[in-house]
Amino acid sequence: MTSTPELPLFIGGRATPSASQDRFANINPATGEVLAMVHEADKRDVDAAVVAAQAGFREWSALPGMARGRVLLRAAALMRERRDELAETEVRDTGKPISETPFADVDSAIDALEFYGGLAADIKGDHLDLGSTAFAYTRREPLGVCVGIGAWNYPLQIAAWKSAPALATGNAMIFKPSELTPTNAMKLAEIYQQAGLPDGVFNVVHGRSETGHLLASHPGVNKISFTGSVPTGRKVFGDAAAGLKQATLELGGKSPLIIFSDAQLSNAVSAAMNANFYSMGEVCSNGTRVFVHEDLHADFMALLKARTEAMTIGDPMDPTTRVGPLISKAHRDRVLEYVRLGIEEGAYLVTGGEPVNVPGFEDGNFVSPAIFDACQDDMRICKEEIFGPVMSVLTFREEEEVVERANATEFGLAAGVFTQNLTLAHRVVARLQAGSCWINNYNLTPAGVPFGGIRQSGIGRENCRETLDHFTQVKSVYVELGDVECDY
Repeated sequence: MTSTPELPLFIGGRATPSASQDRFANINPATGEVLAMVHEADKRDVDAAVVAAQAGFREWSALPGMARGRVLLRAAALMRERRDELAETEVRDTGKPISETPFADVDSAIDALEFYGGLAADIKGDHLDLGSTAFAYTRREPLGVCVGIGAWNYPLQIAAWKSAPALATGNAMIFKPSELTPTNAMKLAEIYQQAGLPDGVFNVVHGRSETGHLLASHPGVNKISFTGSVPTGRKVFGDAAAGLKQATLELGGKSPLIIFSDAQLSNAVSAAMNANFYSMGEVCSNGTRVFVHEDLHADFMALLKARTEAMTIGDPMDPTTRVGPLISKAHRDRVLEYVRLGIEEGAYLVTGGEPVNVPGFEDGNFVSPAIFDACQDDMRICKEEIFGPVMSVLTFREEEEVVERANATEFGLAAGVFTQNLTLAHRVVARLQAGSCWINNYNLTPAGVPFGGIRQSGIGRENCRETLDHFTQVKSVYVELGDVECDY
């Protein structure tokens, strides 16, 4: 009889049991199987992680940027060697199909390590000419101990997006993965260590909301980078504000995807499906409000329905599967409740939105992708973030009308426009109130392109050169070349 594996913390370069001995279960969303019993960090563990990170920071920050970059590049190479293993781990933790995870999860993480590894040697300040008797310069210096708090939908990608710029700039990081998807953060810690990262520079502590609060409010922490829901983001931001810490918040959205009458139909349907059903719709930037021009609506709906109903729902380890389970039973029930609300409010359920029994996976959290038509802007399914495979289709006639409706939201994470008229596309994108926009595609996030939102969707940017500014502070240095004037 085999015992359930345990997943400890990673502090100061070694696997460490939690001080409290408390555990929680990591559940495979496809099978209901307990993958591991995860050690939950308490205040003692958080304190130990901060002490380890402070020690690691002193060593790591003293290295030249070129040396730090080499470690990140070696880590990227090691991650590429373990690509299949890491992808399969993401499948077991998240339920996402293996047809996605090697690319959207592992390759995206590798890209981040390589991108910031290449930039580590080029972190610099400015020179200011003050005339013949003085000059000044600025230094970009690391902040110290940074905390990363991840979400469950892209565990490895988020861990890399947060740690790579932090480490490139000379900081140490304590990373708390979501309690629902904790495994690959530990594998990333192993990879960093194997790549030559000094002990204490990257630590992993597991836990739920209380652990996140202990990290965000800890006096030894200098910055928090959080990805997750708006309500939790507000709490994290409150903890950061109380200690005057810097914070980056990548939160939720209810993003518009606008499809004009001249859009290429097949591409527009592909984008709408990617923007709603990829990763079971559990993507913060998803274009869940699909505005379709009246003239294209009938053809769009016919093709969308046919292609959606042809999607394979099943074993996420099967390469032919396109729809896996939702992350948990509680989240499945939440998504199904929104489907019920959509029907109750008068939207027309075109297809899907039902629990699915997959043979051999009877305890899995499977739901068929749902499409609602005849939606109105004030419906809850069109206003609230569902974070599941539920698409709301709305029609429009005029450009001015659709831009106003697209912007009528508290969020501002993403937006998309489909049209073959590039003048129209650029004009509309310029008016959309969102941090990340796409023209004739959706949800692509290449390394180097800023990603993040405005308003309730967050603060700061990730995955780009500008992110280095969020992990550094500016020091000004005035240099006198002449005599010191004194009136007394």
